[in-house]
Amino acid sequence: MQTVKMVITGPFSSGKTEFIRSISEIEVVSTEREITTPAEQVKDQTTVAMDFGRITVDDDLVLYLFGTPGQRRFDFMWEILAEGMLGFVVMVDSAKPETFREAKSILETFRAYAPTPYVVAANKQDHPDAWAPEDLRIALRIEDGVKLLPCVAKDKESVKNVLLELLYSILEEMET
Repeated sequence: MQTVKMVITGPFSSGKTEFIRSISEIEVVSTEREITTPAEQVKDQTTVAMDFGRITVDDDLVLYLFGTPGQRRFDFMWEILAEGMLGFVVMVDSAKPETFREAKSILETFRAYAPTPYVVAANKQDHPDAWAPEDLRIALRIEDGVKLLPCVAKDKESVKNVLLELLYSILEEMET
């Protein structure tokens, strides 16, 4: 049995927990806590350590999904979660351009942890203010060879497509 560790990262409130919840076959192990800082009241809870989910692809392959905290004050967990990862997804809230710089910074941080394949998920594509993936690519200065995929974290099929693209990249790299 082959296990593949994938990390789901991105800025605060970009959809990491929702992404894992919509596809995990087990109840997601989550370390969400209530937010007490009024400035961050876009939502009521935030991940403080990690989220964990699992997907059995077939008899020979299981994916382990580790979601990182999005707030910088919990970034000490990032390197711990990156240990042993075979690939990662950077979630970007397509409707919040003020988070794009943070997303790019997180992408660069994870690339420094390990030279593994990664994809960028342009989340919240169902939102009326969402930027198109092509525009996001320009705004984030993402090279043409990097997969930047439209995503809606609440939609299992959308999440599956993102994970499959990352898995294909990982398998391709394993063969070389």
